[in-house]
Formats: sequence, C-alpha cells, structure tokens
Amino acid sequence: MESILLGVGVTALAGALATVAGAAEDTESNIGSQGDPNSQVQLAPQMGYIHRIYNKAVSGEPPAYGLWVTIGAGVAWAFMATGMNPVLAIVIASSLAIFVQGVYAATAYLGRTSSLAKFEQPVYIDLLKSVTSVTMAHAFVAVFTTVSMCYLMNAALGHPFPLPLLGIVWGIALGAAGSATGNPFYGKERQYQSQMFGAGVPISASGNIVRYAEAGQRSSLDNGWFTAKLGGPASGVCFGLIVFLELWRTVLFEEAVGGWGAIIVGVIIILIFMIIDRYIETWARKNYGPYTNAEEASA
Repeated sequence: MESILLGVGVTALAGALATVAGAAEDTESNIGSQGDPNSQVQLAPQMGYIHRIYNKAVSGEPPAYGLWVTIGAGVAWAFMATGMNPVLAIVIASSLAIFVQGVYAATAYLGRTSSLAKFEQPVYIDLLKSVTSVTMAHAFVAVFTTVSMCYLMNAALGHPFPLPLLGIVWGIALGAAGSATGNPFYGKERQYQSQMFGAGVPISASGNIVRYAEAGQRSSLDNGWFTAKLGGPASGVCFGLIVFLELWRTVLFEEAVGGWGAIIVGVIIILIFMIIDRYIETWARKNYGPYTNAEEASA
C-alpha cells in the first residue's frame, strides 16, 4: 500500500513538472517561430514584407527537443555516475544543453535571415541578442523540468530505461505535444490577425504576416506574450495529462490481469478520449458551421 501511495505521489509530481515543461516549450518555440508558421516568416521578405520576427526553425519541435532533453539527461546521468548530487547534476546538465540550444538558435537565425539578403531583409543584431536569450531561458525551464521528470521515473518508480533513453522518449513527446497543441493558438491566429478568423490563408496573403504594433515594428517577444495566454497553458495541460495518465495506469494496474491491466486501461483511456473528441467536433460543427462571407451570413 505504501508503495502505491508513493507511486501516486510521484506520478502527480511528474505530471506537474510536465505541465510546466509543456507551457515553457510552446512559449519558447513560438518566440523563435519554430512552430507552424515558420515557413510564412521565411516567405515574407520574398513577398516584399520586411519584418523583425525571429526565425530559428531548421527542424521540427519533436527532434529539436528530443536532442536537447537527451543531452541534458545524458550529461546528468554521467555526472550522477560520478557521485554528484542529482539536483546539482540536473541543473548543470540542463545548462549545458541550453548552451547547445542557444548556438542552434543563433546560427539558425543568422543562416536563415542571411539567405534572404537578396530580398533586402536585414539581420537585426539587437533582435539576435534579446530574443535568443529569452528562448534560452524558456528552453532551460522546459529541459530542466523534463529531465527532472525522467529522473523521478527512473529513481522513484524504478523505470527500466536508463535516464538518457527516457530523455529521448520524453523529449520527443514534449516537442510533439507543444507542436500539435500550442501552434494553432499562436501561429495562424497571431501572425494573421489581419485576416478574418476562419478564413484560412489565401495565396494572395502568403507572407503577409503581422509586422507592426501600436508603436513601431513587432518582434517575436510579442508572440511569447500571446502564447502565454492560450497556447502555452494548453500545451502544458496536454503534456501533463499524457505523463500523468501514462504513469498512473502503470502504477495502479501493472500487476492486474496477469500483467495486462495497464495496457487494458490505456486502451480504455484512448477510447474515452476518442468519444470526447468526436462529441466536441460534432458539437462545434453544429453550432458554428463552416466559414461564410459576411454578405452570405447577413442574407
């Protein structure tokens, strides 16, 4: 009984860490335009729209966070093998992983922006200095909490995978959760607020992203502010639920039904979420319907 209570407590703590990680990951990726609309940010100067939006996307979020979390988990695992305190090892390892992330972000921005020189898109050094450090800060929170979560799985729950392997699995899962959940709240909505909601992005509007604020040009930091309201929390809840439900069913039902209990509960959870998703989709279509022009709606 005590082991089950300990397992449930660790599961709750891991879920909380995952929630923080998901929110930080989505905010970091959106500030750096690594999410869905990065192609439009890259396209904008070619269409005549010079901007100050930071763009560090040279890969999707899942492989990027798979790399950074794996570096953090692997280095922490090596430090702990030498007898270092686990908390100190995770902090130092996460800092080293974020150094790699910073180099990745800076070179990606310089490389992608320099390739647009023929379209008169300048490289803004002040943007490079200010936004890179902000993405590194958010990435540190995401990597530190994810590596800590992996350590809890390994040390407290006795997961058979070593820490670096857990870092690969959950780093990719973290990036996938942020990419799938957070981007719709930020990408097309934030970058295309000049377009009518639900109208999509017509070819004639390609690259016509939001570039100006109430006073002067916008930078990617504004996207972080916007993401913190919707996309970040949504991504955090998504990743937190994934981690909590995954660990919860394993802790409580692993020994049931000859070892099949956790698998059966996992299938039941998937079916429940499929039913909920289908209900929400049909409810939304019934109540809001397809997008129509203003003339058609008023007719």
